[in-house]
Amino acid sequence: MSIYGINPMVPPSGTGCGECLASKGWWVHLRRCAQCGHIGCCDTSPSQHATNHFKTTGHPVAATFEPGEEWMWNYESQSFIQSTPLAPPQSRPEDQPVPAPADNVPANWRDLIHR
Repeated sequence: MSIYGINPMVPPSGTGCGECLASKGWWVHLRRCAQCGHIGCCDTSPSQHATNHFKTTGHPVAATFEPGEEWMWNYESQSFIQSTPLAPPQSRPEDQPVPAPADNVPANWRDLIHR
């Protein structure tokens, strides 16, 4: 069954924010587009790629990509929605540090996040 903005068959695009990796950036937490599988960084992260993905594609639903979490956010309604199972994996690797990737995270990272 297909739900608006959610394609449960699409796997995630990777284990980290593709845009941050390409630009030698870093992220705090990860979000997964429930429609196309794009992995982007959260709004606390400096670059906010998950929200930017919604703004450029119109894909309305993001799921957490953090271990032990299970929730979805609808950008259009600005609200949490009932979580729907997506294709595995459900989260980034548990041994991946936060923030990540470790080699790109500046020592003053706490001063650089959005609160």
